[in-house]
Amino acid sequence: MVIPPTITPEDHARLWREIRSAEAKTSGEIYVVVAHSADDFRLVPFLWAAAFALVLPWILWFATNLGFEIILVLQVLSFLAVSAALSPASVRYRIVPRGMAGDAAHRAAVAQLMAHGVHLDGNRTAILIYVCMLPRHIEIVADAAIHAKLDPGHWQEMVSLIAAEAQSGRLADGLAAAIRTSGGFLAKEFPATGTHRRGETSRIVET
Repeated sequence: MVIPPTITPEDHARLWREIRSAEAKTSGEIYVVVAHSADDFRLVPFLWAAAFALVLPWILWFATNLGFEIILVLQVLSFLAVSAALSPASVRYRIVPRGMAGDAAHRAAVAQLMAHGVHLDGNRTAILIYVCMLPRHIEIVADAAIHAKLDPGHWQEMVSLIAAEAQSGRLADGLAAAIRTSGGFLAKEFPATGTHRRGETSRIVET
């Protein structure tokens, strides 16, 4: 399946300009990752199917006159049928539990931050904005020095800002606003001291 880009080339260029402008005033670094999905969640349909198959025999046992052997057969068939029905991607991403989606997005965001090598930088002043499209989830992760100075509630405000714009079909606007907000904080706490380690190509990633 070919997945169309979430952000257009024009959006990419605009976001890069926002990052470049923000980083001109700070020694910190800002990254944006827009992912189709943080995980394929292929086990989720089987989890729901297993739960259904565990409950079904009890319902049939108390509500019908079916024999034990027939109920066991129906249990197996129900597991197979529910698994198959929930497995297509168009359905599967809709049934991922919120907590599982959040955990997957957080792991993916941290992995992306580490992939940029920010843990090798002694300043530890990088922020990564991670947007997962399926299931929809937004995660903002920051390096150690930033966490030491910023209230966690600040991240939730940024997440809410991006989400509100994304729901209106303006994801790029939300990301641009989040970049400016991040840049303002970084400029205040970590003023510019020199050049940054990386260029345009690694700042905005779509997976």
